[in-house]
Amino acid sequence: MLKSNIDKATGFEKRFENIGTVVFQEATAASKAIAQEIASLIKVKQSQKQPCILGLATGSSPKGLYAELVRLHKEEGLSFRNVVSFNLDEYYPMEPDSVNSYVRFMQEQLFNHIDILPENCFVPDGTLPKKEIRNYCDQYEAKIEAFGGIDLQILGIGGNGHIGFNESGSLQNSKTRLVALDHITRVAASGDFSGLENTPRTAITLGVKKIMEAKRVILMAWGEGKSNIIKASAEDQVSSLVPASYLQEHRNATFILDQAAASKLTRINTPWLVEKIVWTDTLTRKAVLSLALYLKKPILMLTDADYIENGMSDLLADFGPAYDINISIFNKLQNTITGWPGGKPNSDDNKRPERSEPAKKRVLIFSPHPDDDIISMGGTFKRLHEQGHEVHVGYQTSGNIAVADDEALRFASFVCDYNDKFGIDNSEANKIYKKAATFLKNKKSSEIDTPEVRYIKGLIRKGEARATSHFIGLPDSQIHFMELPFYETGAIKKNPIGVGDVKITSDLIEKIKPHQIYAAGDLADPHGTHKVCLDAIFSAVKELKPKKFMDDCWVWLYRGAWQEWGVDEIEMAVPMGPDQVLEKRKGIFKHQSQKDGVVFQGADSREFWQRAEDRNRETAELYDQLGLSHYAAMEAFVRWKY
Repeated sequence: MLKSNIDKATGFEKRFENIGTVVFQEATAASKAIAQEIASLIKVKQSQKQPCILGLATGSSPKGLYAELVRLHKEEGLSFRNVVSFNLDEYYPMEPDSVNSYVRFMQEQLFNHIDILPENCFVPDGTLPKKEIRNYCDQYEAKIEAFGGIDLQILGIGGNGHIGFNESGSLQNSKTRLVALDHITRVAASGDFSGLENTPRTAITLGVKKIMEAKRVILMAWGEGKSNIIKASAEDQVSSLVPASYLQEHRNATFILDQAAASKLTRINTPWLVEKIVWTDTLTRKAVLSLALYLKKPILMLTDADYIENGMSDLLADFGPAYDINISIFNKLQNTITGWPGGKPNSDDNKRPERSEPAKKRVLIFSPHPDDDIISMGGTFKRLHEQGHEVHVGYQTSGNIAVADDEALRFASFVCDYNDKFGIDNSEANKIYKKAATFLKNKKSSEIDTPEVRYIKGLIRKGEARATSHFIGLPDSQIHFMELPFYETGAIKKNPIGVGDVKITSDLIEKIKPHQIYAAGDLADPHGTHKVCLDAIFSAVKELKPKKFMDDCWVWLYRGAWQEWGVDEIEMAVPMGPDQVLEKRKGIFKHQSQKDGVVFQGADSREFWQRAEDRNRETAELYDQLGLSHYAAMEAFVRWKY
């Protein structure tokens, strides 16, 4: 049902994928569509008086799916009493009541909220003695076979293409077993375990063979972070290095993606290679810049033959010759470069990214974590202040979970020593210090910090953020600590965006009445904080849109330490010289708790200042390669038109 509806909606254009692939605008709609297919299957099985055997996955991807299934049960009466579920995997060793247990995950996300029978819920046992695992895995597969096999298997996908915990190198006939986890997988999970050293090295996983035997398979993937591995899994040859690619050979498998996860697929990234298209300004710019970078030629050096030989003869026929197209795209890219991010006063701004008036603007920079402002747009931040604009910073969250335990204890000890030295009553400070020290000494893996420890960690990051803003030149009155409620769970997993988050955001916007808003559009942030913060800004801006001051407010999106805008997307590029790069580095160094061993480093071993400098230099090098001026570095922005 799902597959046929989507095929009807998208048509039958030639594709490069070797597997059925369905792309939705965003993950919520995709999750609802998958939930409807599951609901239909359950109802069919109910009418046949048969059990419905579901293979279920964990992780962030299926959360929206499970929420929709819970809604269907509570609001539309969908019963799960005939459902039997088999989960893909479990960490080993792992107690079922651990905060990171997949048993607990499934109970909290789904099982506790529907009428499925507890005896019909099977999750691999992470408590077994190792010598018993092999026999247990055989029995797990035997149970699946006894029920007639899996009717519908839900999958996510790892950054290295793993399905379940079948890592790179897993064979297509692999059975359910204990596996060693790939370093990439452990790094991706390390945030949940408060560091790589606490992350399990092994897990029990359903084998590829059993996954391939499922009657129907749906692999879901959301976000730009999955786009490269989705392309490899769907378009490249089947390979044990990318286990998800095995699904190309399944008789009834579909990839369900949001636009971001699908963005690298050939038919989406370079649609002119797939079908005849209408050459819009956006597609023309993307195609020409892609061609120039692919051929390693400046834009103005592209020839008619280059266009024809690379699938762009239609563009040449409609708008050629190449010289005319080249000049047009070159000028548009050149016009994105400006040393005046707030607009250049008393100048013709027809071809500049920003307005010249008002000459002195009110600017509000939103920073999801206390260091995103300086890491992502530190050069622009400083330039806006130096050029006389009234710059405000809104630090959206405390960032307290990203401070190491020993740092918190060191600062608590400092307060006690400070009080002793200056004769300040130290009784309460000593109590807090001893309580924190006792807790941290006995702290279990993934245990949530006490409120006192969280507050101390938040104070550390607040002080660093304030020091950075002072370094730029801002007074305290222009530094705003928002402490959005969604973040303050004490755990990696945050709450969804709430009314309170939007109100705090809209109140600050209305108070400042900015001409410019800068916001983090970096949705590849692996912990999701950036996305929730951006959603809060978008919701607030839409609510405030009828207000008169919003007529003069432009929203610019920057990206953070994880990735950069594509050169074809950039609408404002702010260049930096070597001295400005060093100044930005000094500003980043104010965040001492994030140097020399970041708590949530991710898969990139570079420190944040190194990532920022490399990314800014690479952007400048792209402009240089395309034949424009050569700068030491560039910060890039895209305008969001609301």
